[in-house]
Amino acid sequence: MTLHVDRKRRLMVESLGNDLLTDASDSTHVAVPPGAVPPGAVRPGDPRYEDLALRRRNERFSQRPDYFQVVRTTEETVAAVAAAVRAGRRIAVRSGGHSMENSVGERPGGVVIDMSAMNGVYHDPARRAFVVESGATLGEVYRVLYLTWGVTIPGGWGHSVCVGGHIQGGGYGVLSRALGSVVDYLDAVEVVVVDATGQVRAVLATRDPSDPHHDLWWAHTGGGGGNFGVVTRYWLRSPEATGDDPASLLPRPPVSLLSGVVAWSWRDLPREAFHRLMRNHADWHERNSDPGCRYASLASRFVITGRGEEDRPDDIVVAAMLDGGLPDARSMLESYLDAIGEGVGGVRQIGEPTPWLYTMMPPVPDGDAQRGAEYDRYKGKAGYLRRGFSTAQVDTIYDYLTSPQARVELARLWLLAYGGQVNAVDPAATALAQRDSVLKAVYIAIWSDEADDETNLDWIRRFYRDVYADTGGVPVPGEISDGSYINYPDTDLADPRWNTSGVPWHYLYYKENYPRLQRVKKRWDPLNIFRHTLSIQPAD
Repeated sequence: MTLHVDRKRRLMVESLGNDLLTDASDSTHVAVPPGAVPPGAVRPGDPRYEDLALRRRNERFSQRPDYFQVVRTTEETVAAVAAAVRAGRRIAVRSGGHSMENSVGERPGGVVIDMSAMNGVYHDPARRAFVVESGATLGEVYRVLYLTWGVTIPGGWGHSVCVGGHIQGGGYGVLSRALGSVVDYLDAVEVVVVDATGQVRAVLATRDPSDPHHDLWWAHTGGGGGNFGVVTRYWLRSPEATGDDPASLLPRPPVSLLSGVVAWSWRDLPREAFHRLMRNHADWHERNSDPGCRYASLASRFVITGRGEEDRPDDIVVAAMLDGGLPDARSMLESYLDAIGEGVGGVRQIGEPTPWLYTMMPPVPDGDAQRGAEYDRYKGKAGYLRRGFSTAQVDTIYDYLTSPQARVELARLWLLAYGGQVNAVDPAATALAQRDSVLKAVYIAIWSDEADDETNLDWIRRFYRDVYADTGGVPVPGEISDGSYINYPDTDLADPRWNTSGVPWHYLYYKENYPRLQRVKKRWDPLNIFRHTLSIQPAD
């Protein structure tokens, strides 16, 4: 894998600084006749085509465009977009391919611009920031930033997720309660855009409010992927960073993490006990999710797996970790597990502190990951929680996850710790509007047989709809819910059969920030070149 750009290109970056490619070459004059396929395109019949077509994470969707264009530089990206625009082809952009929906959205005759070869991670002294190219995986980012400079970003757990879409949607992970969202560290973004005349260029948009391209930067702090153009590079730096030392430009992670789990079998949790467990978990997070709180370094995932033919000792698991360097780390973790298990018991295990990078990227996948690895078809749905589920909602969750479903091979509800430093930012400061939640809920159904698609889709849609029955089948912002997360896209939110709330899908994702996103869309993608089922519509 390529973790650093070549020396010549890096020197170009350092010398151009803020003016980098803001007025890229007039790439609509690419030497490709209208309708032709540009040089380097990978078409059916090329042995690479099948590998590219299979580089996806949800087998429900087929990604077989007219051709793939694997780009290595910003200039190649500009040329690829220009060729597609000249030919009138639909453009879809892919970095890691982890989308829960077919938001890549290619159509017959379309082109998928594949960013996987743009995976550099390096320091740019001119901007006093770190450059991360769109095709870099989170695993590559963590390794290079930490092992080279001792710093990191508060990104997600999935090592193979690419930053291309992860950052655009907001980005969060194990360190977010302590450090905030990834977009809180976004200093600049380079985007290949198409203007009203069809001209294609690369634009550098920065955090600086005086930057004439500032609105484009803002749109990439939670506006979601596939909306405004093709992101080629991100520049990351702490807003308060001073000096030129790279080791001071991003936060340092904990030296170690201390992990612990408590687990139950369904037979240990009749309905009343399940209610108690859910209340314990919600109460603790409601009390301990303010910015800067004592437990800001604690991250947890509460995984509730649907009941199978046989009860398993890990049907329901709360797994937590916190900064192992805290003087009272073990007692803090024990206190957390005590609070979660109060009155409901559970089998507990606490380990020893392990190095941060090793914990984030263990050499052998954990059992949970292996258990789901055999499945290749899934549907995911999500919602933010400002407080715990209501009694009626917990009853619905219990009923759905304890009733045998013949064709749902793996059904789960995840409750992920959130809040903390994420909630220290004003909702209008970035496009990421949800800034006062304490948990994220993720609903997942996984199966392996295409013949079971409709059965599984119907089951998870009904599950989600019934949890939010009081608000029209979706998590309408209110006392309990706060909409959903655009990086977990769900086209059902735009379907009146499943969203009967009268609240449009875009409000669930963007709330009051949507009109501004529409204005940015009109300015930077006036021809609506970059679009999909849940894409932002240009302002009238």
